[in-house]
Amino acid sequence: MAAAYSGPDPLFGLRNNFYIGAYQAAINNSDIPNLSEEDSIERDSLVYRSYIALGSYQLVINEIDSSAATPLQAVKLLALYLASPDTKEATISSLQEWLGDPAIGNNPILRLIAGIIFMHEEDYGEALKHTNAGGTMELNALNVQILLKMHRSELAEKQLRAMQQIDEDHTLTQLANAWHNIAVGGGKLQEAYLIYQDFAEKYQMTCLILNGRAVCCMHMGNFSEAETLLLEALNKDAKDPETLANLVVCCLHLGKSASRFLSQLKLAHPNHLLVKRIASAEENFERALQTVA
Repeated sequence: MAAAYSGPDPLFGLRNNFYIGAYQAAINNSDIPNLSEEDSIERDSLVYRSYIALGSYQLVINEIDSSAATPLQAVKLLALYLASPDTKEATISSLQEWLGDPAIGNNPILRLIAGIIFMHEEDYGEALKHTNAGGTMELNALNVQILLKMHRSELAEKQLRAMQQIDEDHTLTQLANAWHNIAVGGGKLQEAYLIYQDFAEKYQMTCLILNGRAVCCMHMGNFSEAETLLLEALNKDAKDPETLANLVVCCLHLGKSASRFLSQLKLAHPNHLLVKRIASAEENFERALQTVA
């Protein structure tokens, strides 16, 4: 396994930009000469996933046609899934069909996209069914995310140890370590904060890095620093869903009004988990009021 990640890697910079959330930089610096066909497909998939991360779903849908390679078709499925609630059912049906095809079902990018989509659906068992075998650092990192969402930190730690054996310094290994430390909490929070701090010193500041540091601060009870970091993230991207969601939580803890950030989140990301949970809580409250009225 380790051999797969050794030697010169023409896509290293592009991958790293994508992993740390520098999506526009990934797009801007994607013109890499003399790539093999396999590397060209991976390059294109990373570029299109960067566009998806920036919310440009229709661009991806328009540019990837039916003759494109399987990994790119998989990325297009992700764009279709995220573009509209109306297309979700049909997209998941197509995904299931492709996963069942012996010729392409085991493609790592297709399995990765399957994991991402089923994680969005909160169907973590189905997500793991396609990602659990690993095979790439991204699949391993996604396994850590899924297991943490299932509150199985001990299994996530096992997956993290496997990643550390492959490449302890890999950006995804470091990120997975930070996610796990935040989930475990306690003394591990400072370790997670230092990982994001190291990223902040080594790479360009992104919403992902700023949110990582802010979440560590919130868990440690330092909401003032968290707010400063989140407002800096908001300056970089006024519609970033995690920044807006974290600001809502942060403001509530600081005793400040969170209504503006919540309104922005509802408008830009109506299907965000926090929006759904607040709507559900409001409905339950209204029902409770009706019973005592």
